[in-house]
Amino acid sequence: MITAPKCWPVRPASPKLRRVRSDFVPHALIFDCDGTLADTMPIHWRAWQEVTGRHGVHFPEDRFYALGGVPTRDIVRMLAREQGRTDIDPLQFAREKEEAYFKLFEHIGPVEEVVAIAREHHGKLPMGVASGGSKHAITKVLTHLGIVSWFGAIVTNEDVVNQKPAPDIFLEAARRLGVAPHLCRAFEDTDLGMQAIRAAGMDAVDIRHHTRP
Repeated sequence: MITAPKCWPVRPASPKLRRVRSDFVPHALIFDCDGTLADTMPIHWRAWQEVTGRHGVHFPEDRFYALGGVPTRDIVRMLAREQGRTDIDPLQFAREKEEAYFKLFEHIGPVEEVVAIAREHHGKLPMGVASGGSKHAITKVLTHLGIVSWFGAIVTNEDVVNQKPAPDIFLEAARRLGVAPHLCRAFEDTDLGMQAIRAAGMDAVDIRHHTRP
């Protein structure tokens, strides 16, 4: 069992990331998890490499990142259909991928600039998580980082029918927080996630513009 500190150290948030729109005052903040709050994407990629290699499935790295936010089972269905692999069970494949991911869990840390924003607003604004990951995995990640208690709503792929880039997962998070979507600011790290936020009518923050060289 992995033992993690209650809270990872974070450096102060980038001023650019903190002040996205000076004319908008959010009533709630909603965060994606993988790649936004948690630096998990390289770990997910390593897990994908292990399982696709085991099954002989072609899945290049650029496509992995382009599909950020899409549930594993849906990606597997897509790949199996494209590659004519009727022998692949998407749900079993997804379980194997999650097992491979959990073996690498100790390498997961925070995206510090984004976690600093959540820390700053904890107890001041309602906050939620809207993730294409599974409930088990996302709760485990947030617990590992010591921040799971900060969020009044954690919405994952089991909670909605239509996944990102549909707005449903962000709309459900806003509904659970009791805040109108147009009063929410949401944070994402993928193109599909940004489309989902905008479709939900929320103020959208692309963290890639502020946290990467």
